[in-house]
Amino acid sequence: MATTSRRRARTTARSEAGTTAANALWGGRYAAGPSAVMTAINASIDVDRRFWRQDIDGSLAHVAMLARQGIVRRADAAKITRGLKRIAAEIEAGRFEFKAALEDIHMNIEARLAELIGKPAGRLHTARSRNDQVALDMTMWLRAACARCDGQIRAVQQVLIAQAERNADAVMPGYTHLQPAQPVTFGHHLLAYVEMLGRDRGRFADAAKRGNRSPLGAAALAGTSFPIDRHATARALGFDGPMANSLDAVASRDFALEFLAACTTTSVHLSRLAEELVIWTNPLFGFVTLSDAFTTGSSIMPQKRNPDAAELVRAKVGAALGAFIRLATILKGLPLTYGKDMQDDKPAVFEAADALELSLAAMGGMIADLKANPARMRAAAGGGFSTATDLADWLVREAGLPFREAHHVTGRLVRLAEERSCDLPDLSLADMQRVDKRITRAVFRVLGVDNSIRSRTSFGGTAPANVRKAAKAARKLYLRGPR
Repeated sequence: MATTSRRRARTTARSEAGTTAANALWGGRYAAGPSAVMTAINASIDVDRRFWRQDIDGSLAHVAMLARQGIVRRADAAKITRGLKRIAAEIEAGRFEFKAALEDIHMNIEARLAELIGKPAGRLHTARSRNDQVALDMTMWLRAACARCDGQIRAVQQVLIAQAERNADAVMPGYTHLQPAQPVTFGHHLLAYVEMLGRDRGRFADAAKRGNRSPLGAAALAGTSFPIDRHATARALGFDGPMANSLDAVASRDFALEFLAACTTTSVHLSRLAEELVIWTNPLFGFVTLSDAFTTGSSIMPQKRNPDAAELVRAKVGAALGAFIRLATILKGLPLTYGKDMQDDKPAVFEAADALELSLAAMGGMIADLKANPARMRAAAGGGFSTATDLADWLVREAGLPFREAHHVTGRLVRLAEERSCDLPDLSLADMQRVDKRITRAVFRVLGVDNSIRSRTSFGGTAPANVRKAAKAARKLYLRGPR
């Protein structure tokens, strides 16, 4: 009888030990361990391990505050601090073992802390929850991501400005509907993207500023009864202050949505520039050449030089836009506060950030690498009667015609040039005067691509002198110190 009792006790002990190990995170509420499927769908460590630095920094600020407030003994806080710093060193050195059974980065770090310092590790989680902890990590990671994106966008602006300065006089066709419209300079065209990217930097700066409030201390959703100092932890972590509502602090991910919106807009701009690189490198255009560093050959056609890097940048906008839609769909209709759905916010954010940072690196390399072909650009710039608007403007300015009448006269002259298979400057004065007697020889001073671009001196116009001034202004605005 006694033997049977001892055997039963050992069996019970083994069973309880197994249950405790399986449910180390959930405590005594559940009697059975999770299934393999539940473990797989519930774990996020393969994704949120990126947060390790933010998680440790947040814990260091939290435990320092707990000690100052007398919530945790200073001796325990010192042990926790030393343990966290050791864990950081292990992760940096690649010696840390991440375990799926511990679900996420928070519990992986806390479990390792317990191995290192024992019982005091359990005091670290006082007055906080994984809900405010993960919100904190995400906020801090996004703040750093905004700074990284700003730096990379700035680098692309820098090479665009340098190319614009080198090509301030290079005449090329300006297009509407991808049809020749008016002559512009290549430098002016490139500076358009500098301005777009400047606004993109502003969007990331706005996102970082709006998201720079700390959720730490909101705990699970209702705050805490411990006398914590949320303002102190916010200051320690570089925030402008704590979030004002504990429910909002754990439930909201609009700072992530705003980041994804900025990623999407930037990716759209990069995709437009990538498309132009694809067009310009086509031999039918031949405006620019990319080196072997950013092109590939064909497995069967030895003559090919494919602009693969540009094409891949063009495609990456799908990652950012898809991530925005994914996260917005996750959040849509979620009641306050936290739902496990929100665990899937991280893959979307990381995918978009990775895609954008890779696209920016590739675009910066391509722009720095490209070689312009001004002769091909100039030959194309005069096609399609691209100086017709200059003729119409001259008729308004010098001959006194209303613009609509000038537009009609110019159209008749274009038709005449088409019939003669020549360009507008090739028509004789007599030919022009047969269409309208008010035309004088002075009209030839505005016809031709060089005359056209030199005349576009209005602020923001394409005249080479304007381009040089605009490039100088862009350097001062975008490249000298933080914005």
